[in-house]
Amino acid sequence: MNQYKPSLHPTAPAWRYDAPARLLHWLLALLIVVLIGVGWYMMEIEDDPGSAVYFMLHKSFGLVLAALVAARLLWRFGHRPAPLPGNVAPWQVRLSGLTHGLLYLCMVLMPLTGIIGAALSKRGLVFFGLTLPRWFVPDHDLAEQYFDAHGAIAWVLVALIVLHVAAGLKHLLVDKDGVFQRMG
Repeated sequence: MNQYKPSLHPTAPAWRYDAPARLLHWLLALLIVVLIGVGWYMMEIEDDPGSAVYFMLHKSFGLVLAALVAARLLWRFGHRPAPLPGNVAPWQVRLSGLTHGLLYLCMVLMPLTGIIGAALSKRGLVFFGLTLPRWFVPDHDLAEQYFDAHGAIAWVLVALIVLHVAAGLKHLLVDKDGVFQRMG
């Protein structure tokens, strides 16, 4: 049983995520939300004049996201967070673990499918205006399959983010158990 008492030590360093984990969490949260929003907007203006800049920015920041996800995974493997306090119901602990696992899976698959789709597309992969070397021969049909997967993962990721935010707000506003402050 966890002996942590959130009301006595809500900022106990051993209980909070460390600074690099918190920084990566909030950077990724912001970047993911922006990229999903820009991605959906891009689909609305795909054939409009001037839309190419949105695609270039989406691809570029998607590559930045992929690097940040890799950094977060590397950090997480070496720095496991403290367990949730003992007053968190076991079903919530299991749901939290499942949700976090699925979030990480989506954070890996989302940029991966986008990168492979872009690499298979006619335009290729672009990083802030610089066309990167080709890994694949362009294949429109296969690129579209990866982009379809990329879009489907976006919806799963949005659902998981909504669940994650709702759980965080529940801990902050209803339970008041210090769990939200772990990442604050």
